Amino acid sequence: MNRLFAAISRLFDRMDAAWESQRARHIVADTLIVSFVGALVMIEAQRRSLLPPALATILPTNHFYAVDFTLQLVQIIGLVGIIFGLARSVANTVGKQLEILSLILLRGAFRELTAFDEPMTWAKARPAILPIMALATGALVMFVILRFYYRAQRHQAIADDFQNLAGFVATKKVVALGLLLAFISIGIYTLQQYLVAGRTISFFGDCYTVLIFSDVLLVFVSMHYSSTYHVVFRNTGFAIATVLIRVAVIAPAPFNALVGIGSTLFALGLTVAYNTFASAPPVAAVAPVPAALAAMPHPAAPAPTLNGVREHDREHSEVVGSRR
Repeated sequence: MNRLFAAISRLFDRMDAAWESQRARHIVADTLIVSFVGALVMIEAQRRSLLPPALATILPTNHFYAVDFTLQLVQIIGLVGIIFGLARSVANTVGKQLEILSLILLRGAFRELTAFDEPMTWAKARPAILPIMALATGALVMFVILRFYYRAQRHQAIADDFQNLAGFVATKKVVALGLLLAFISIGIYTLQQYLVAGRTISFFGDCYTVLIFSDVLLVFVSMHYSSTYHVVFRNTGFAIATVLIRVAVIAPAPFNALVGIGSTLFALGLTVAYNTFASAPPVAAVAPVPAALAAMPHPAAPAPTLNGVREHDREHSEVVGSRR
């Protein structure tokens, strides 16, 4: 089992290094640019009836769908960041989940504009103003709270022994790779249902459902290395924050924005409480005095001394000296 975990850990480290490299960042940025421009071109071709019937049936005619599509890719990239960040910090992983939720709210604001035909007029856009403002404001408030959330992190190790800490990190890497396989499976199934059956499945909703169970699993895994109350409470609280994020994904505006702000505030409050609890010095237990000892007479306290000589002896020597 140790050899298996070591092999998986090495595989995870290579994948993590490749994902965090500058070359990977350039590839991701280029992919987003090409996807956005390509989506605009395809939508414009659809509007001019230049596409074959097979593509014309699945492509929209509103240009704002290009923004929606590209933001979905950004969120998928964020999910990959969650997977590789899980081995480093569970708290930062929750922060990444909240970041993705804030992007989902911004994407929802753009999606409100896709319901109208172009060119856009005030009469068409007026019903969507309040939902757009609610979603954008909710994302902005989450953005500000996340700043304080990351600043409050102290990243205290839950295991004092290096070997136990390494075992916990290796276990998280195994869970992270399991999440990667689960997200890939959900993505393939979502794409297959959309292209073949014409069904729209909430990809991010299903991914957050998997994250809930992975967070609960990590709670039980962490108890193998530390069963202190504040550690168990914090990890369980992070699972609750993921549940709130999952609810926000399926809630309509403006409730999704309110739940998103509430989940971010909950994560911040949980972090502050955990830091306060973890930094408090342990209270030493004082053993009670047995009744038999308490009833015994206590010897008289010795007379005060001055430079090692009792005060009574000092006074006696002064009297004798004066008589001489």
